[in-house]
Amino acid sequence: MSKATKIIIGAVVAVIVLAVGGTWVYINVIKDDAPEKLSLEDTSSSKTTTTTADASGDSTTTTAGNSLGTVDAGDSGSGIDGDWKATGDSVVGYRAKEVLFGQSTEGVGRTSKVTGDMTISGSSVDTAKFEVDMTSLKSDQGNRDNQFNGRIMQTSKYPTATFELTSPIDLGSVPEDGKEVTAKANGKLTIKDQTKDVTLDVTAKKSGSTVSVLTSYTVKFSDWNIDDPSFGPAQVEDNALLEVKLVFEKA
Repeated sequence: MSKATKIIIGAVVAVIVLAVGGTWVYINVIKDDAPEKLSLEDTSSSKTTTTTADASGDSTTTTAGNSLGTVDAGDSGSGIDGDWKATGDSVVGYRAKEVLFGQSTEGVGRTSKVTGDMTISGSSVDTAKFEVDMTSLKSDQGNRDNQFNGRIMQTSKYPTATFELTSPIDLGSVPEDGKEVTAKANGKLTIKDQTKDVTLDVTAKKSGSTVSVLTSYTVKFSDWNIDDPSFGPAQVEDNALLEVKLVFEKA
């Protein structure tokens, strides 16, 4: 083996070591942990906005942690019957497992640009729907967001995702204040150019004058005409978790 060949091989190995080592340091030391899964227990009264730098040095502003719209403990609301509107404390996002140069991490993108409404009568949710501004989802990585908005989700062409209930939800009884109830919601979910019948497991809780609803759904990319999100050294599993927390108040 010639000296020149050895130098070239050595340089390549050095680049690989630096890339892998740098990635480990970035993921395990520099990068913030992915936010926890959405929860009805999140009752913070404000959003936290942070600015971080991605691997390329680009700065990205991320909103993490959204309030449930807390109310005065003595406010029992005006009853549960009637029309309800989603508030700005609603959050929708995705969570996907990634492997970058052999290092495991999670990609999480979220937005509070969510609109929706529901109608409740006694122990029945008669109608419900929500719409998400897909162009507004942000993660802690500018490169990831560019891929998401571009070839993966094509948000300029498909700027919204929607869900609409197709049959009433029977809650069994009128929810007590502060008590969680679980149910199944049958409806139509639209992502990109695909609309499918889905059944969502939902958990809801009335707290004073607000009703919070939590659900999640595993989206397998090939079923929804979504291109493989993997690019370059970043490899992504074949699915992502759609996370939804809707906070409603009386219309």
